[in-house]
Amino acid sequence: MTTIGIIGAGNIGSQVARAALTAGYDVVIANSRGPETLADLVSELGDGARAATEAGEAGDVVVVTVPLKAVDQIPVEPLAGKIVLDTNNYYPGRDGQIPALDAGETTTSQLLQEHLPTSKVVKAFNHIPAADITTDVAPAGTPDRRALAVSSDDPEALEFATKLYDEFGFDAVDVSPLSESWRVERDRPAYVVRQNAEQLRANLAKAEREG
Repeated sequence: MTTIGIIGAGNIGSQVARAALTAGYDVVIANSRGPETLADLVSELGDGARAATEAGEAGDVVVVTVPLKAVDQIPVEPLAGKIVLDTNNYYPGRDGQIPALDAGETTTSQLLQEHLPTSKVVKAFNHIPAADITTDVAPAGTPDRRALAVSSDDPEALEFATKLYDEFGFDAVDVSPLSESWRVERDRPAYVVRQNAEQLRANLAKAEREG
């Protein structure tokens, strides 16, 4: 049994937790306010879910789903050697201006990978509305199945995220390495629109970069 640690209990984090439990994973979830503030969510999630102070330490695989401005507060050592799914997006009004992103010199997931040099970062779940993670799903082979992009510099992380997408009910389209993950960031054609794999590939190809 793989335990998924989720750092961040907002809309995306709680929906990934629901989908993970449905897929047979155990879930440990944490937020910045302490596990006692997650009692209602954990009660709703039911068996297989618990709250903790340090979800990164408890998880075999970890999901980081906090505002981009807070990624430098993610603990490094507990995530060493682990696959880390990054759902982050850059919103200057929330996160402040990040010149390297504004200039197209890096990507949000590369920033997290730099912060977690011993982890295996993979971009996932960043371009889908939270509610759709548990509702717009279908078995493999279903015509027009929704597709999500996945991007990583690490083959093991890429393989795990692709498998997880399928278990949740999505096709996966590889947009590796992390330096190419800008194609699915905010305001690009593939961002938060429903698309199947063919449509997603076309939208990724149409993306244009700042800088």
